[in-house]
Amino acid sequence: MRKLIFLLLLLSVFYLVSFTSCKRQEEEILATKIQYDVPIVNNDPQLDWWINNLEGSRREPFLQRLMEAVEKGDVKAFDYFNNPLTPQQVKASLSDTVYQTLMRTQPPYEEYDTMIIMTVEYRNISKIRFLEEWAWDPDKLTMEKKVLGFGPVVQSQVAGQTFNRLLFWILL
Repeated sequence: MRKLIFLLLLLSVFYLVSFTSCKRQEEEILATKIQYDVPIVNNDPQLDWWINNLEGSRREPFLQRLMEAVEKGDVKAFDYFNNPLTPQQVKASLSDTVYQTLMRTQPPYEEYDTMIIMTVEYRNISKIRFLEEWAWDPDKLTMEKKVLGFGPVVQSQVAGQTFNRLLFWILL
């Protein structure tokens, strides 16, 4: 009986020591919301093919399916401010009209107004924007990322300047 009590006491002490001395520090939140663009099309011949690139046979079916699902309403899309978008609103956002004043290249170099209609297709998507939460464990020096949402990004050129335009968010 004494051996059993001694063994139980020894196990209790071991249990207390092991769990109090190895107290795990909770992860600390670094960012509740952080967003950034990830290029998925590599147009630089100087880089290896896999840098800033999703291989075409994987990228195109992914983007095509994503766009189809959003346009049909199978997946809920949101605007930049997290307002829900209807499939009709998404389709409307895939067409952009820009009015520009240009100058003729021949004398008398008159100015003229023109309307440029740009239509976005899945092949025009060059980046994926991620919205994430980041946490890290200071004891282990590890990081954990939780994806809160993602969205396709196209590059548009207006008056010689390139802009990244988020088409919509898919919130998870």
